[in-house]
Amino acid sequence: MKDRNIVYSTDPNWKKEEVKVQNSVSKLSDQTAYIERDRKKRAGKVVTVVSKLHGNLKELQKELQKLCGSGGTVKNGNIEIQGDHREKIAEYLQKKGIKIKFVGG
Repeated sequence: MKDRNIVYSTDPNWKKEEVKVQNSVSKLSDQTAYIERDRKKRAGKVVTVVSKLHGNLKELQKELQKLCGSGGTVKNGNIEIQGDHREKIAEYLQKKGIKIKFVGG
């Protein structure tokens, strides 16, 4: 069930105070980032993909773009940074307390 603001309930025992909204955004430092180099369906251009993170990805994407001096985007819950910047990104994320795993070769 997604986070919803319940306005009315037919349950006679329901109390608004008992409804707890789950916060789906967890701290980035408690997560593991998977970093891979990808060039499929990109006309041979190399892209560094950071996946399996939850939270404010847009803000992190902007930080990584600035760090690498290149463009990037957030697609399907993954951060894509143009170019092969796996080592730079891994070092930066480790300084932020995020665990790192490299995927692929």
